[in-house]
Amino acid sequence: QVRLVESGGGSVQAGGSLKLSCVVYGYTYSRYCMAWFRQAPGKEREGIASIDSARRTTYADSVKGRFTISKDNVSNILYLQMNSPLPDDTAMYYCAAVFFRTCSGVPLQTDFSYWGQGTQVTVSS
Repeated sequence: QVRLVESGGGSVQAGGSLKLSCVVYGYTYSRYCMAWFRQAPGKEREGIASIDSARRTTYADSVKGRFTISKDNVSNILYLQMNSPLPDDTAMYYCAAVFFRTCSGVPLQTDFSYWGQGTQVTVSS
């Protein structure tokens, strides 16, 4: 049973840094695409970063140059390093995964089968 559990959210000042983690339990598949999404109040969920089993990464323009996605393949933890966050980055952040395929472009909700419960990030000015 695949399960994703996020942690690391909280409050941070603009210009600071925060690192989100997502432990991925219960998978043994060699091909995958994993991603981070976020959803602010009143807005649609948007994909912001992805990484796949070929180690390719993709970023949305809104976070490019500030956020970094990575994955520790030994511990099966997906990370999102958030540097220089802005108040507009305030949202609920979700990790997601899909198996038997690699990533293709900026992640879309409909492409992912497994989701974490979310972790809240609040950026103050």
